[in-house]
Amino acid sequence: MTSTLISGISELWTLDPALDDPAHSGVADGQVRRDAALVIEDGRVAWTGPAAEAPSADTAEDLGGRAVLPGWVDSHSHLIFDGDRAAEFEARMAGQSYSAGGISVTTGATRSATDEHLRALVRGRIAEAVRGGTTCLETKTGYGLTVAEELRAAELASALVAAGELDEVTFLGAHLVPREYEGRAEDYVDLVTGEMLSVVAPHVRWIDVFCEEGAFDPAQSACVLRAGAVAGLGLRVHGHQLGRSGGVALAAELGAASVDHVNHLAPADVEALAATAARPTAPGTDPDRLAVDAGPTVATVLPACDLSTRAPLAPARELLDAGATVAIASNCNPGTSYTSSMSFCVTTAVLQMHLSLAEAVRAATRGGALALRRTDVGHLGVGARADLHVLDASAAIHLAYRPGMPLTHEVWRAGVRLT
Repeated sequence: MTSTLISGISELWTLDPALDDPAHSGVADGQVRRDAALVIEDGRVAWTGPAAEAPSADTAEDLGGRAVLPGWVDSHSHLIFDGDRAAEFEARMAGQSYSAGGISVTTGATRSATDEHLRALVRGRIAEAVRGGTTCLETKTGYGLTVAEELRAAELASALVAAGELDEVTFLGAHLVPREYEGRAEDYVDLVTGEMLSVVAPHVRWIDVFCEEGAFDPAQSACVLRAGAVAGLGLRVHGHQLGRSGGVALAAELGAASVDHVNHLAPADVEALAATAARPTAPGTDPDRLAVDAGPTVATVLPACDLSTRAPLAPARELLDAGATVAIASNCNPGTSYTSSMSFCVTTAVLQMHLSLAEAVRAATRGGALALRRTDVGHLGVGARADLHVLDASAAIHLAYRPGMPLTHEVWRAGVRLT
């Protein structure tokens, strides 16, 4: 094992779970160290503290007075696609409303793409995310919507996980009823929960469903999720993007790890999500992860998507005030959020969703990790994976103070500098 001392840190945001302060949205004073240093050993954080007390190490890096955050944890993305929907976006900016049906445009292009071309597209999008400070990234299938195409997407993503380029893969065969099943939604649900699930499940960790008008109703969504649970997959839900779809109640009832979008919430929905925050977490067989079926149902807000669809911003402030667990994710996809910039999403959360910087940073790191039921990422406590987002600024507040500026200086993943 070799060790590396990282010094010259003006602000070190550890977000260490051991230092959580519930009265301050999980960010205690001790979690932001000034004039700090950090030691990496074997890809993990081995020590953090005042620079004056730093131990010796095999190698050393001086960051010259820059701020360091945990790498962003993007718990919701759709990277496996081909095609372009810029015309749809332009029409929406001119006043056309968004509907779930636009997904079918991407489906045709993705089915036509060669394996090599699709893989190159996905790797390019991962590289873009990394350059913006993302070090833990989930992505979904869902633009093939046939057994063969969903398997192809799952195998592609699984190979990237094995190569250390991706972290989590979600099966989203229940993204939309494809055109060849128009008028036969129940038949398509049978396919998703039967043959499609059986071939895809060995390559993924999660199952997701678009519980929304124009996609799948609550009964169909429950069928998909229960089948995924029987197959040993963790549960995720797209819900309440276009209206009160029933996705929140379903996610809370079934113990889903997250329900994502949550633009349209009634007080009962907020209360249901807040109630899950008290659900105990339990260690799984992997010491770096939580058990798939333990922990809160995280409300994942997708600010870039809200802006791109001109939807009401998800009520992140209300959710946090009620005690719910909130994550911020990019929802990178070709139709409604064609960006992987988590920094942009954090900035939006501060400037337009009324979160404090600390709340937004936590939601984009620790919150995303909770949405993926992981304990090894999203913080820089001792033992965490050494994922560092080094800012070209002396303080993290510059993310919101200087909106839109390219503030990522360096990115480290598992102790290896990537940029």
